[in-house]
Amino acid sequence: MGQGDVRFEIRGAAAWLTIDRPDRRNALNDEVIDGLLEGLARAGRGDGVRCVVLTGAGDRAFCAGADLKDTMAPGEGGADRHDLRGKIARLYLALVRHPLPVIARVNGVTLAGGLGLVAASDLAIAADDASFGTPEADLGLWPFMASAVIRRDVSRKAVMELLLTGRRCSASEAERIGLINRAVPRPELDAAIDELVGVVAAKGPLAVRLGKQSFWRSEDMGLDAAMGYLNAMLTVCLQSEDVAEGVSAFLEKRPPSWTGR
Repeated sequence: MGQGDVRFEIRGAAAWLTIDRPDRRNALNDEVIDGLLEGLARAGRGDGVRCVVLTGAGDRAFCAGADLKDTMAPGEGGADRHDLRGKIARLYLALVRHPLPVIARVNGVTLAGGLGLVAASDLAIAADDASFGTPEADLGLWPFMASAVIRRDVSRKAVMELLLTGRRCSASEAERIGLINRAVPRPELDAAIDELVGVVAAKGPLAVRLGKQSFWRSEDMGLDAAMGYLNAMLTVCLQSEDVAEGVSAFLEKRPPSWTGR
């Protein structure tokens, strides 16, 4: 798939989505967002696909945020531009609600809406020379929609410092404050991604799908409502073929053979 400068490829158990605009630091425009949405939908339909890897082309940037030439372009009416800019919210929600775990492979500079992509992913591994920031305030803007997902990863004081100052933080600081799971030396980035894909892909696919769904849905519930909902999800999971297979495999000391049912 090449629509919107987004490459789609299957590598083993993972569907890889690569933003392929290295000359624009893999910035987001309407075509890229459409391509990512299409790629996520395609990954969800793929047999044998257990997770999604999201990355940017080249070594300089994961994603530098929205392409200002596109975001600020004149031509359409204000309402039309408002709706088009709102597609980034659809993309963040598609990442959060995707049935498969999404892993961000952070290969370079990650700014603004690009940082939102990392925050909306389930897991993130970065090259140790990557940098992160939300510089919108320097332009008289604010990362409105990105802030909704970033604040779920980072404490209030830490995220407000990033939003208000616009400063960039290192990969080691991003790991410390919870923006990413870990930073690794750049030559080890792909090996770390492959290892994580292998670990995630080996788990029961139904449990992973139900678990991710329940994790995000219960996050905004009150404690009583969350407990009732999660108890119901546990009952659904316990009735699955995968649970019977997983328990049998454990007792018989053999690898499980998952069906996803």
